[in-house]
Amino acid sequence: MSEVFTIRIPREVKEKMRRYKHINWSEIARSAILNKLKEVEEVEKRLKAAETMDRIREEMLKNYGASDYDSAEVIRYWRSIRR
Repeated sequence: MSEVFTIRIPREVKEKMRRYKHINWSEIARSAILNKLKEVEEVEKRLKAAETMDRIREEMLKNYGASDYDSAEVIRYWRSIRR
């Protein structure tokens, strides 16, 4: 099912668009909206993941206390033996 969505554009933009009638302007607008939605949803996912990681970290600190574990050191080790 589709919905109608109306936007206002400056008259000079509309006049320029008329010169290029072969271009499907509705499809251009649809595509731009879908791309923006995808971008915004991706940011939301990242924020939610960061919040989840923060919550897990807080819970781990509360339950087990601070750790001297250095993930950078472990990553360097595994990279060095991979070569």
